[in-house]
Amino acid sequence: MGHFGFSYTGLLFLHLLFLSNILWASRKPQGYASQSENRILLCFERSGEVSTCLCALCFSDLNWHGFCAWAWRPVAAVVPMLLYELWWVRYFRSERRLSDFYSSFLGIPVAGATLPVLAFLLLGIYGKLIWLLLSAVILGVGHIGIHLTHRKEVKRK
Repeated sequence: MGHFGFSYTGLLFLHLLFLSNILWASRKPQGYASQSENRILLCFERSGEVSTCLCALCFSDLNWHGFCAWAWRPVAAVVPMLLYELWWVRYFRSERRLSDFYSSFLGIPVAGATLPVLAFLLLGIYGKLIWLLLSAVILGVGHIGIHLTHRKEVKRK
């Protein structure tokens, strides 16, 4: 179920997530507009964002517990987060078109949405936190769903 307490691992993951998004706010893709987002997906996304942030920070189970049978799992969670940062580097170096923003990375569709969700799912598995797993799934439904919808619109144009 989880042990309440501060998670420095969760804080690190959130820092990596928010840093890129703060930079993005001043470097949005040409023609970006969020007005046409599906309200249901947006509700999933927002509630998933809040609950994922809370779970990532408030459960000490996510902190490093030394080498054990589970020691590979935080490393597994770090890999998609590092790939997410590399995806941002590629985006910031691009022409910053909508197609760049909704692009795949190493075969992962809409990588800007998929990779952080995957990282938090794997972090939830490492910490054995059903609450983080559920939060990440809710976030994924909304965030990935919105990105897939926008990507379809970009391809149509």
